[in-house]
This record gives sequence, C-alpha cells and structure tokens, in this order.
Amino acid sequence: MARGKQDTRLDAPKGLRTTVIPRRGTVDNNDRFGRFTEWIARAMGTPWFILGLTVFVIFWMAWNTLAPVAWRFDSISLGFIALTLVLSLQASYAAPLILLAQNRQDDRDRVQIEQDRQRAERNLADTEYLAREVVALRLAIKDMATKDFIRAELRALLDDLDKREDDSEQARV
Repeated sequence: MARGKQDTRLDAPKGLRTTVIPRRGTVDNNDRFGRFTEWIARAMGTPWFILGLTVFVIFWMAWNTLAPVAWRFDSISLGFIALTLVLSLQASYAAPLILLAQNRQDDRDRVQIEQDRQRAERNLADTEYLAREVVALRLAIKDMATKDFIRAELRALLDDLDKREDDSEQARV
C-alpha cells in the first residue's frame, strides 16, 4: 500500500493524540470532522473547560447586573434569557459531538479488541508448539545416556580389558 494517501480504514487504530488542524495532504476530509469532534469531546471533559465556563457565566451575570443599564444586553428581571439560550445551544451541540467521538472510539476499540484476540490466538499457538517441543526434548533426553550409565559402562569395559590382560598373561606363563 502506498504511503502517499492514507485510507480511512477501521482495521488499524489511529494514534491517541491527534491534532485538529491537519498537515497538508495527509488527512482525508471525511476524517477531519471526526477528529474535530474528538477534540471537542476531549476538551469538554477537562477541568479547564468547566473553569472557563464558570468564569464566563459569572462574568455574564456580573456584567448584566453591575454594568450601566445602557450597556446591559441580558435582563436580570427576565432571568438571563440570553445566557440560558447560549448555554442551551452549547449543550445541544455538545451532546451529539460527544456521541460521535464515542462512536469513533468504539470503532477503534473494536479493532483493537480484534487485534488483541488475534495476537492471543498466535500466542496460544506458539505456546502449544513450544510445549510440544519441550515434551519431545524430554522424551529424547529420557533415552539419552546419563553420566552414571556411561561410568558404569566404562568400568565394565575396563574390567573386561583387565580380565583379558590377566588371561593373556596367564596364558604366556
């Protein structure tokens, strides 16, 4: 497969850290939105997002409460309707983006699980093969002569040679 153009394949997991702004010529347009949704979901799950949203709401409420009447754009008497609309809009876009990011993560997890299963099957096959080889080696070693057996055979041969030597000396005399 040529490395010039990347395919959008689900059988190969993507890296955990991706950038929102892609490098030229390396990313398909279909994948750009998916990576953007993951970036949004990842950013919304941080304490900095909660802190920033809290500061934004406090500033909004303080401005529309303490600023001169001519500068206010959201009425406290109506219950900060514009703030409620902004937060509702943010929530209405955040939920589907988070779901899209979760679906992409589920796809990657499925691919990773399949790869782990295949790796486990290969490891099991390798382990079974090695176990068979160990058994074959044990059987081969069982038939091998031990040090004690070789010593006993050498002693028996030496005794035979000594006996023949003694017999040949007695025959000469």
